[in-house]
Amino acid sequence: MDDMATTRDDEAAARSRPFAGSRLQDLVVITGFSGAGKSTAMAVFEDAGYFCVDNLPPEMIRGLVELFVHEGSKVEHAAVVSDVRGGAYFETLSAVLDDLAALGLYHRVLFLDADETTLVTRYKETRRRHPLSPEGTVTAGIAEERAVLNLVRSRADVVMDTTGLGAASLRRRIAEEFLPRQAATRLAVTFTSFGFKYGPARDADLVFDVRFLPNPHYVSELKPLTGRDERVVAYVGRGGSLDAFYGYLEPLLDFLLPQYVAEGKAHLMVAIGCTGGRHRSVAIAEHLGARYQDREDVRVDVAHRDITKADKRS
Repeated sequence: MDDMATTRDDEAAARSRPFAGSRLQDLVVITGFSGAGKSTAMAVFEDAGYFCVDNLPPEMIRGLVELFVHEGSKVEHAAVVSDVRGGAYFETLSAVLDDLAALGLYHRVLFLDADETTLVTRYKETRRRHPLSPEGTVTAGIAEERAVLNLVRSRADVVMDTTGLGAASLRRRIAEEFLPRQAATRLAVTFTSFGFKYGPARDADLVFDVRFLPNPHYVSELKPLTGRDERVVAYVGRGGSLDAFYGYLEPLLDFLLPQYVAEGKAHLMVAIGCTGGRHRSVAIAEHLGARYQDREDVRVDVAHRDITKADKRS
């Protein structure tokens, strides 16, 4: 009996020790909402040479890791997608993460989120059924999924909101956050416009409200246009308030960007908001993108969250 107890103790101790001699350097667990971009995320890691597995039930993660660290395995970087398609297994993911930590395996959790409107829209575009509501509505599936995901979201190392992000922007953000950075890597800066009437800018590092500027919406010939049109820019700039705003904003950004680069920050999102997200904020985001695109220490991207949304205000 004592010998059996000793054997069990030895086995437990072995499971609690880090894997010796393992070549596995990085394990990324990708999870989050259905429709939030997990397939896009996995493609980023696959392109970077990671060994990738999609739709893996959580309790199988440990078994896969044991194969990775087995003598003779050449896997050094791996990424797995684990989500609600795993059914009841999904509830065990938090315990599996604890197990990986106890084993001393370096791992990171990427949680992809998006607002309900975005998720519903993406499902409508693909005409897919939600895995938690195959016979019901997408909205009902999202609500059930949110309840399941709350605990795991709190365990994530990085929570990334993909609302308003195209596939290219999402790929860039994931690469900047997760892939090994070289010393010469530049800070990725996104200048994004948005409309307050459609909700706040989620995931923004800096937010500027420009609703104090002249609003082209109330000029009939300008209303159908966007801030990309020079006529709109000229209208927003009348009276000198826009130039005065740039006189404060640009020196602030000139100071902040090198500070973020020195800190090693991977991505900075600067959000510019007006009422509808079509005129003033678009013009300013475009201006800032053009101003900073030639800097050697940053890589600039410009996005417009609400520019295509119809403005029905009279």
